[in-house]
Amino acid sequence: MRAGWTSNAGVEIRDLVPARVRRAWSEQGLCPDRDLYTLFCGHVQRHPDRTAVIDSAGSVDYAGLDARARHIAARLVESGLGERDIIAVRVPNGRDAVAAELAVAAIGAVALPYPPGLGSRGPASLLARARARAIIVSHLSDAVPGAHLPCLEAVFTLGEGSQAAQSLAAPARQPFLARPFDPEAPARILVSSGSEADPKMVAYSHNAMAGGRASYVRALHAGDGPMRNLVLVPLASSFGSCGTSVTLAALGGTLLLQESFDPDAALRMIVEHRPTHVFGVPTMLHRLAEQPPAPGEDFTGLQAVVSSGAALPDATAEVCRARFGRRVITVYGSSDGVNCHTATTGLSPEAGTGLPDPAVARIRIIDETGVAVPTGQPGEICARGPMTPLSYVADPGLDARYRTSTGWVRTGDRGLLDEHGRLHVLGRIKQIVVRGGYNISPAEVERELAAHSAVAEVACVGVPDPELGERLCACVRQTPGAPAPDLRELTVFLESQRGLERRKLPELLLRVQEMPLGPTGKICRRTLALLAARETSGIR
Repeated sequence: MRAGWTSNAGVEIRDLVPARVRRAWSEQGLCPDRDLYTLFCGHVQRHPDRTAVIDSAGSVDYAGLDARARHIAARLVESGLGERDIIAVRVPNGRDAVAAELAVAAIGAVALPYPPGLGSRGPASLLARARARAIIVSHLSDAVPGAHLPCLEAVFTLGEGSQAAQSLAAPARQPFLARPFDPEAPARILVSSGSEADPKMVAYSHNAMAGGRASYVRALHAGDGPMRNLVLVPLASSFGSCGTSVTLAALGGTLLLQESFDPDAALRMIVEHRPTHVFGVPTMLHRLAEQPPAPGEDFTGLQAVVSSGAALPDATAEVCRARFGRRVITVYGSSDGVNCHTATTGLSPEAGTGLPDPAVARIRIIDETGVAVPTGQPGEICARGPMTPLSYVADPGLDARYRTSTGWVRTGDRGLLDEHGRLHVLGRIKQIVVRGGYNISPAEVERELAAHSAVAEVACVGVPDPELGERLCACVRQTPGAPAPDLRELTVFLESQRGLERRKLPELLLRVQEMPLGPTGKICRRTLALLAARETSGIR
C-alpha cells in the first residue's frame, strides 16, 4: 500500500517508498519516529539554556526560541491554519526564519521555505502549484500579490500589520498547546535551485528530515559535544535544510547564521563564535578562504569545512585546507533525495565522493533500461534510504521521470562505484553542450580548468552558434595576484598538461570579476550564459 496525504487545498502528496521499507528503517533506529517539533521540544526540556541560534541580533537559547515559535504557532492557529495546510516561508536567514519553520511544524502543517530574492514570477509559480494557504514574510513588500493565487488566504508579516497582512508580532489570544503528529507525514517541501525550467518541489517527511538527513550531518561530527554549525547558504535551500530541521530539531546543536553571505563577516563569526563546522557552496568557501588573516586569528573548535551544492574544484579544496588547516569534506547531495560524503572515509575530494551510508541512502548505478551496471561502469546514480523524500509536489510527471516503482530516486547524474564501493560523480546527464553533434560535458572541462594556477573559479556554458549549434565558453575568475590567462594559454594547458581531447576545448573565454550567484548561493549558469552570449557575440 502507498501512503497518501492530501492538503486542505487539494494537493496530494504520495509516499513512493513502500510502507514496509519505511517501517523497517524506523524499526532499525534509522528514523526517530517522532515529528520535528516534538524532537525540538525534547531539547528544550533537556538544555533550555543552550544557545540555539546566533545571528546579527546576537544569540537566543532553546527556551527563548521555543517561546517565539510557540507564539507564531498560536497566531497561525487563530487564523484557522493547522494540519494538512501548506505554509510558505520567505524570511532571510536568522532566528525569525527558524522560529517560523518550527511553528509550522508545531501545528502539523507543511513548510514551504524559499529564499528571498527570487523576484515574483518564481514564488508565484511555487505558491500556485503548492496551493499554499498562507505565507510568512519579513515585510509586506516580500509577499507575492495574491490576485492569481486563489488558495492563498493569509499573509503574515514579522513586522507591522496592515489591511493586506496580519502581524505575527501581535499578542496571541491563547497559549499554544502542542501535540504530536504522524512522523511519516510531510513536514517540509524542498525547492530545487532552478536548473530545470521550473524549480522542482520535493516533499520530505519528519522522519526523512530527522532520520536520513540528520544522519549525514551527524556523521560529519567528530566531537562529543553538540555541533555548532555556521550555515552560509540560505536556510530555505536544499543544502540549508541542514539548519532548522537537522541542527536544531534533530541534533540539538547551535546554528550560526548570516542574513546574506558576507565573507569578511563570516570569518569574524568563525573566530568569535567558534563553530565546529562551516557549510557552504564552493564559491562561498573560496571567497571565505581568500579573506586576509585577522590579527590573532584562531580557529579553535573548527573541525571541518563542508562543501556541497556544486562540484568542489581541487583548487578550492586546497585553498580551504591551507587557510583553515582543517578537513575539507565534500558532499554530493540534492533536493531530490541523495547524499554521500567523504567524512566517514577520510578521502580527499579528488579521490571520490565517499562510501554511501545506508543510514542515509543506499546508492546504485543503472543503465538506460534501469538495470544495475557492473562495478566501475558509469551510469545513472540512483538512491534510496531513510532520507528519501515522499514524492514531488503537484507534478506526477516528475514522479514518473525520477522515481522507480520501488521508490528509488533517479538523480539525473552520471557516476560510478569503484571496486572499493566509493561513489564517483561524473556530472549531470543532461548538462551538456552539443557542438556540431558532439556532446561536451561542462563539468569535465571545469574540473581540468580548475587545476590552472591562475583560475580561482570557473564555469563552462554553451553559447548559441548558427553553424555548430553551440560553442563552449569558459567563464573564469582569475586568482587574485595572478596574471590574467588568455584563451590560448588555457587551451594549451588543457590539451598538453591535462590530456583533454581537442574537440572538448573551450572556444570562447569570458573573464568575470565575480561569479553571478543564484538565490541559493550557487553559480547562476543562466546568467553566465546570457553574459557569455552577449560579450562574445563578435568573436566567432
